Amino acid sequence: MAVRRPGRAELNESPLPVSHRSVKFRTLTCLAFLLRLPAVPAAAPAPAEPAAGEHSETLAEQTLRSIAERQRDLFAKAEKEGDQLDEALFQGEAQSIASSYDVLLEKNPKFATAFAAYGLFLGRVGMTRQAVAMLLKANQLDPNIATVKNQMAKHLAEDGKPLEALPWIMSAIDLEPKEALYHYNLGHLLLTNRDRFLTSGDFTAAGIDQAILGAFERAAELKPLDLSLAYEHAKAYYAIDPPRWDDALGAWRALENRPVTTTMRQLVRLQIANVLLKLGRSEDARAELDRVDDPKLSEEKKTLLDQLAPKAEK
Repeated sequence: MAVRRPGRAELNESPLPVSHRSVKFRTLTCLAFLLRLPAVPAAAPAPAEPAAGEHSETLAEQTLRSIAERQRDLFAKAEKEGDQLDEALFQGEAQSIASSYDVLLEKNPKFATAFAAYGLFLGRVGMTRQAVAMLLKANQLDPNIATVKNQMAKHLAEDGKPLEALPWIMSAIDLEPKEALYHYNLGHLLLTNRDRFLTSGDFTAAGIDQAILGAFERAAELKPLDLSLAYEHAKAYYAIDPPRWDDALGAWRALENRPVTTTMRQLVRLQIANVLLKLGRSEDARAELDRVDDPKLSEEKKTLLDQLAPKAEK
């Protein structure tokens, strides 16, 4: 049977008991399913290497580290093979990894990190209900695992429960305030569910917009070399209501001056041209578009040029 994302009715059922249960895998239909999932650790959050003078790893920790390495290798190989992925081999190794988790947790029923790792693994292959059960068990055993909080927020948001997701992602940030991913996920959660949060009465329009911008800005500050975070921060200025076009222009200008690839720089120029159009600065917008010559961006450039063309006489 092909792997599928559980339907809404299934997701609304009571979660599996938080006690450990074995999981059987179904065949993956294609690697694309895996690769379009939101970014989560591809491998288990294995224990860190012990520093000098610290206690050595337990057998359980060594086993988890071994499973994490197999998991990491499995997803790396799958991504590399792409459409040439041998689904039968992938399924076999995935089942083997699941079985290893089963044995580990049966012998170590209070190993919170292993439950968290298993939850991440199950979520990565789309087995949401089972993943949530493992994450809840991990949280019950140890309420201070930020990855668990973040992943629970993700699952709740995908299940159409953004108000329930918010406390989880805020807890993740409280536990690891310098993790850029969690701030980005907070901004994304608030932005994509802006109307729901406003309807709840817990936010004013100005308050939620400030929270959205603050989350994206903090994510970009924490990982200054990750240009995708700076890109999302700049975009956020005109995703809010009303858009802050002048602030957006400043953010795009700052990104343009950073050491980016030629294609990225030209993509930023398209964004600058778009903002200039919104500000009524047509000639400046045209000047920016004249600097865009990447063939891969020709369609986007034409769309903006069409907006600059004089309207036909009626």
